[in-house]
Amino acid sequence: MLGGSYWISLLRNGMGVGLMTVVFLLLDRPRFSMKKTLCCYVIFGLLAAAAFGFWYLLNRENFVRFAGMLAILVVGVFCICMSRDTLYLSLYKLTLGFYLLSVTVFCGIDISRMWFAGNLWVDVVVRLIIMAIVFVIVAKVRSRFLKGIDYLREEMDWFSAVTVLLSILIAALVAFWPGPRVFSLFRFVRTMILFFMAGIIQYMVFELYLHRGKERYYQVEKELLETNERLIYRQLELMNESKEELARIRHDARHHCLLIEEYIRNGMHDKLLTYVKQFRKDIESQKTECVCGNETINSILSVYARRAAEKKIQVTMHAKVAGDIAVRDIDLVAVIANIFENAIHGCLASGEPVQKIHISVTRKGKKIAVQCRNTCASDVKLKNGVPKSDTGGGMGIPSVLKVVSHYNGEAEFSAEDGMFIVRILLNIPA
Repeated sequence: MLGGSYWISLLRNGMGVGLMTVVFLLLDRPRFSMKKTLCCYVIFGLLAAAAFGFWYLLNRENFVRFAGMLAILVVGVFCICMSRDTLYLSLYKLTLGFYLLSVTVFCGIDISRMWFAGNLWVDVVVRLIIMAIVFVIVAKVRSRFLKGIDYLREEMDWFSAVTVLLSILIAALVAFWPGPRVFSLFRFVRTMILFFMAGIIQYMVFELYLHRGKERYYQVEKELLETNERLIYRQLELMNESKEELARIRHDARHHCLLIEEYIRNGMHDKLLTYVKQFRKDIESQKTECVCGNETINSILSVYARRAAEKKIQVTMHAKVAGDIAVRDIDLVAVIANIFENAIHGCLASGEPVQKIHISVTRKGKKIAVQCRNTCASDVKLKNGVPKSDTGGGMGIPSVLKVVSHYNGEAEFSAEDGMFIVRILLNIPA
C-alpha cells in the first residue's frame, strides 16, 4: 500500500468492492428483482467500504497485511447469497472478480512506484483506467457467458471450483502478500507472468466446461430426435397396416355388395335385414378407440400401447387432455414416448409372468401431469433419484429431464413392491 488518509482508503476500498460486485452482477442471474438487487449491492458496497476504511484507520499495518485476502470472503458470502446460480458457478464468477481486483491493485501500486515515486493519485487513476477497461471487456463477453450459463451450471463441479480457486489465490497472494513489498523490475515481471498464467487457467476452465455442457446438450437433442424418429416409424407402420386393412375391407365389401344384390333380387328381405344388422355389429366392434382429445398424446399412447400389446404386456391408459396445449409436440414425445418405452423395457427385463403398465396423462389447470407404473426387476438402480441402466446413462432420461427443466416442472422416480413409478409435472406456458 502507498498509505494515505482515511478518505483515500475509503475511495480505494469502494473501488475494490465495486469492481468485484459489478463483475459478479454482470455475469449473474440474481435471486431477487433487479431493483431490489441493485439496492442491496449499493448498500453492501457502502457498508463494506466504510468498514474496511474504519479498519484501516484503527490498525493500518494489519489492514495492509490481511484486507485483500479477507475481501474475497466478505464479498463472496454476500454475492453467493444474492445469486440463484449454483455454488460452483458463483465461485467461478467470484474468483474472476477477485482476480481482476488483484490485477488492478498490483498494477496501480507498482506503476505508481515505478514511474511516479509512489504518488497516491496516480495509483487511483491507474485503478480507474483498468476498471473501466475491465467493465468494457466484461460487458462485451456478458452475452456469451449468460448464453452458456446453463451449460456451465450443469457441468461445473468441485474439481473446476478448486482448480480456479487455487490458481487465482496463488496469483492473489503475490498482490496481497502480508509482508513488505520490496519493489524490483524482476518481481514486477514475475508477478505479471503469474497473473497471466492464472488468467489462462481461468479461461481454459470456462471453455472446457462450456464445451462439455454443449456436448451434453447436443447429445440430449440427438436423443430427442431419435425418440421422435422412432415414433414416426411406429406411425408409418400403423399407416401401412391401415392401408392393408383398407384393402381387405374393400375386397370384402365387394363380396358384401354381391350378396346384398342377390338378396334384393330374390326378394329375401328378412335375410337381408339380418345380414345388414350383423354387418353393422361387426363394423362397430372394430371401431378405433380415441384415447385422448389431444392428437399428439393420442398418437403416442396408441403407438406404444400397440407395441406393448405385441409383447403380451397388459396396458391400461387414462388420458384427459383436450385439444392443443402450449407444449411443443417434440417435448410431449420426449416425455411420454420415453417413459412408455422405458416402461416396456422395464417389463421385459423384469422376467415376471404377468407384466403390467398403467400410464396416465392429465391436465390440471396450468399443469400437465404424467404418471406411469410398470412391472420392474428387483434390482432397479437409482443414482441421485434418477434411474440408471446397466449400459450407462438411462434410456431417454436426460431428454425427459431436459424437457422438465425447460418447463420449470418436477420429476420423481421410485421403485416399490416390484413396480417402477415415474411422476412428471410440467407447467404449461401462457
